[in-house]
Amino acid sequence: MTTILQTALDLTEGKRALQIAEEAVKGGTDWIEAGTPLVKSEGMNIIRSLKKAFPDKRIVADLKTSDTGGLEVEMAAKAGADVVCILASADDAVIRDALRGASLYGVELMADMMNVKDPAARAKELAEMGVQIINAHVGIDQQMEGKNPLDLLEEIGKLGVKVAAAGGLTKETAAEAAEAGADIVIVGASIIKSADAEKAAREIRTAIDAPGAVKKRTISRDEEIYSILEEVSAPNVSDAMYRKGAMRGLSVRHVPKKMIGRAVTVQTLGGDWSKPVQAIDVCKKGEVLVISNDERCDIAPWGELATRSALFRGISGIVIDGAARDWDDIIELPIPVYAKAVQPNAGEPKGFGEINTEISCCGQTVRPGDWLIGDKSGVVVIPKERAYEIARRAAEVHRTEIRIRAEIENGDTLGSLQQLLRWEKH
Repeated sequence: MTTILQTALDLTEGKRALQIAEEAVKGGTDWIEAGTPLVKSEGMNIIRSLKKAFPDKRIVADLKTSDTGGLEVEMAAKAGADVVCILASADDAVIRDALRGASLYGVELMADMMNVKDPAARAKELAEMGVQIINAHVGIDQQMEGKNPLDLLEEIGKLGVKVAAAGGLTKETAAEAAEAGADIVIVGASIIKSADAEKAAREIRTAIDAPGAVKKRTISRDEEIYSILEEVSAPNVSDAMYRKGAMRGLSVRHVPKKMIGRAVTVQTLGGDWSKPVQAIDVCKKGEVLVISNDERCDIAPWGELATRSALFRGISGIVIDGAARDWDDIIELPIPVYAKAVQPNAGEPKGFGEINTEISCCGQTVRPGDWLIGDKSGVVVIPKERAYEIARRAAEVHRTEIRIRAEIENGDTLGSLQQLLRWEKH
């Protein structure tokens, strides 16, 4: 049996959803899902529109029903849905009523296993009750923290009914899901946020049809974080943190390349350059040196020789809450340096201060091991305990922008795509 490719249209704009669905179908999508955000935004009319546009495709209504099971199944079925999604965590009474509605109107029921405490036991119960499809789904917020639908798929196991896998699947993980026995592979962002949804869908279609051909690369968590941050921007990260984390006042910037790395922190006083220079030897390759001079900008704790030393040490970049000097020479070096001011005066190397302590730098708290990303827009601090999650969320922001950029280049405007008037407060 060929694995079914289902594209999840997790958007809020019906016009955009229909365009992306058309591209995805050309690329090999079998089933089209009106995602929960889309149904909440557009209502049952989006189901009608999808069925009219794609009469030969199965339309999935992801309602995530938790109550009034029969009523919501009826609404979706009458609008043109072939499959209706309910929450597996819903009460059995809701499931039974939804099944009665599904039987009456000739649709299939898909149970979403998101947030179920005992997935294997609940999946077995649902299959025995007559639910036709069990969806091993990991929600977006769980994905951001590293939860994997493939683990959930393995936990559920064989059930005698169709099993789907969903939750941040890429070409590689979609192939793994197919290889693990998923009858339906549900892909959202990797298709709908692509500049070319047809191409993305075709690549995933090819991957799930020949899963062994896609090789998985095993990397450490830090390597994965770094890899993601290489692809995104500092504004993407700020957006992922709900407009937080951005340093302020860094008006002096030399950015020959993007700066990414974990922080080595320095607290110094009055331009004393002893601890900042000592910290160069503490840094490992790829780390970022973050210096607090308590915002004092009339004396520089950093200059060209220190920058050159940091460069040859393999340091990713330097951030100074204070002044730098020798700027004519620094800007000739291929290492990012951010500062609040340029000042020729140097301090004295008296040894005041501390290395690898929590500091306040340019309006942000920075601790040893926190991640920083810097580009021409500025520098953002990422708390170390949330670095993977925030990097993943930034990647989603970046992918959304890729798709919107492509639509703008095809003649749409940002205002029309975002339906700004529709969402204005009244």
